[in-house]
Amino acid sequence: MIDQVDVMRVMDKLREDAVVIPTMRANVGWVEVSSNVNRDIPMGGVMGKASSFALGMCLAQPDTKFICYDGDGSLVMNLATLVTIGNKAPKNLYHFVMDNGVYATTGGQDVPGAGVTDYAEMARSAGYAHTYEFSDLEDFTTQVAEIMNQEGPVLVCIKTIPNIRPPQERAATRGAASRPRGTTDAIPDLMREFGVRT
Repeated sequence: MIDQVDVMRVMDKLREDAVVIPTMRANVGWVEVSSNVNRDIPMGGVMGKASSFALGMCLAQPDTKFICYDGDGSLVMNLATLVTIGNKAPKNLYHFVMDNGVYATTGGQDVPGAGVTDYAEMARSAGYAHTYEFSDLEDFTTQVAEIMNQEGPVLVCIKTIPNIRPPQERAATRGAASRPRGTTDAIPDLMREFGVRT
């Protein structure tokens, strides 16, 4: 199993001008490594919807690469997104599933099908152009540059170490005035990046 932050460090070096859409616990890892926050759209509180949002962005901006950091729990909550993405076949979507087997955001409950569900195979069957699964950082690191040069949609399932959100962290952020940068903060920044008036 791999620490998702190690995966993200590798990806930040390869992202170039790609827009990154992390959701749920991937937000925690990505904020540590991102070198271009103006092209990040953190998705919180939308379990299961980040890949659908990424698909819409891919269709609207076909000349820009989009990297979606999804969770296995989030994907399970919206498996239909695999079929929709496979059908629309955006060549600019790189869908990374952080498969840790638990709902890490809500305390570590097991994801249904943990340890037996093959997300890469599901995506392949749904029409993704390329699918991969990694449980070793060195294997991932040596192959990911080539993967990022392939036309999408691409799904990369990463077997990750759970980063479970402790109850005190959840309690501390309820009603907090100083929340991390969220989707509503990020969208105007991205619009400016694309030259769209806000």
